[in-house]
Amino acid sequence: MGSQTGDQERPQPWLAFRRTRPLADSTPPVRTVNVVTVRVIGEDGKVLVESHQELSDGSVRERFRPLSEKMKPEETPDEAVFRAIKEELGSIFKSENDVGERIKILPGTYSRRVEERNSLSYPGLPARYALHSVDATVRGLPEEDFCTEEKEYDGDSTEDSEETRAVGKAVTVKRHYWKWVSPSSVRA
Repeated sequence: MGSQTGDQERPQPWLAFRRTRPLADSTPPVRTVNVVTVRVIGEDGKVLVESHQELSDGSVRERFRPLSEKMKPEETPDEAVFRAIKEELGSIFKSENDVGERIKILPGTYSRRVEERNSLSYPGLPARYALHSVDATVRGLPEEDFCTEEKEYDGDSTEDSEETRAVGKAVTVKRHYWKWVSPSSVRA
């Protein structure tokens, strides 16, 4: 039994787990997710936001958010910042090898806050989001609005595995559209 989203039924893992396994403690587990948000600051003081995404099925998802990425286990916020910028913006540069040299995390801008709410990915499961934020500059980005492509759509991915074939059936992000906006228009 899941929640209906359009014609697609979404599983409710906690409810399914509870039906199949009696527990002495009826408190559901809490999904913990660490997320890094990078406010990329341009030379003119504007902030880079992802305005929208083009999905593999042709639909568009509105975003208007600074660059952000889920952190990997054991990854530090600084490591996540460099990985996120390379993954999301690296395709704009001729060579991704020097992207790390283009990035500068601005001292004194790190902050962390925790939010607790229901998981968007797993309806019915409580989630704790540790939100790590920093400001950074990335040398060489276009001054105008621009677009980046996910690797599997720019011809770089040649891997043929069960996982990549399964992803081929899922709706994924194909392109990211970026724009520079006034810092006051970006939510904290």
